[in-house]
Amino acid sequence: MTITVLIADDQPLMRAALRTCLDGEPDITVVGEATEGAEAVRLAQRLRPDVVVMDVRMPILDGIEATRRLLTLPGAAPPRVLVMTTFDLDEHIIDALRAGASGFLVKDSEPGELVRAVRLLAEGQAMLAPSITRRLLDLRGRTLPPIAPGARAAALTSVTARELTVLKLAARGLSNTEIAQEMDLALSSVKTHMGHLLAKLGLTDRVQLVVFAYEHELVRPGARDPDEDGDAYDQHGRLRPTDAPRRHAAR
Repeated sequence: MTITVLIADDQPLMRAALRTCLDGEPDITVVGEATEGAEAVRLAQRLRPDVVVMDVRMPILDGIEATRRLLTLPGAAPPRVLVMTTFDLDEHIIDALRAGASGFLVKDSEPGELVRAVRLLAEGQAMLAPSITRRLLDLRGRTLPPIAPGARAAALTSVTARELTVLKLAARGLSNTEIAQEMDLALSSVKTHMGHLLAKLGLTDRVQLVVFAYEHELVRPGARDPDEDGDAYDQHGRLRPTDAPRRHAAR
């Protein structure tokens, strides 16, 4: 099956580089290019690409608002959006993910990373580079508004202690393999826990899980492991009393 891609970037050199990288793959075809967000939305409605590679900062309509509009297009399933950004635009990443982007890469990524990301998104998965996730979400997490009292407990009623630890580690940017090593679990078990989390929390992919963790204060910017965030649950998945001693529930 051929993966169709629309590129949206206001820089001609970047569009050309992205097209060259992607068109060189036998299973990927670039079907169009947009120079700004509004044009990207129009082309996506007409061409129906599988994936849109979207720059964040563009004239007329920025990549964040364009992403939001793409996901509300009538008709067939909307395209998956891969946001391309630079480190000096870190503050825009969470906004883009909330708008519905399924992944992001920095513009100096290796060509192979871009190709892999497009393929993952086309398969319905999310793409979060672990090292970039840690840096960007720790930065943006400091500015998230505090959660309302009791909201976290209500949202996590059915989540077990082990699933909670998996969620925290994913929010720190660890891959499934790294989580398996950290928790001394089989990789298949980690994937099962991730599936349960998505189902219980009503989310669709790993990106939304990470944003959920920050919005519900399950991780703190700067904390180095789940213990430093404070574990709200005991080994049976029940909320701990506020004065109860805390320990790593999944070990």
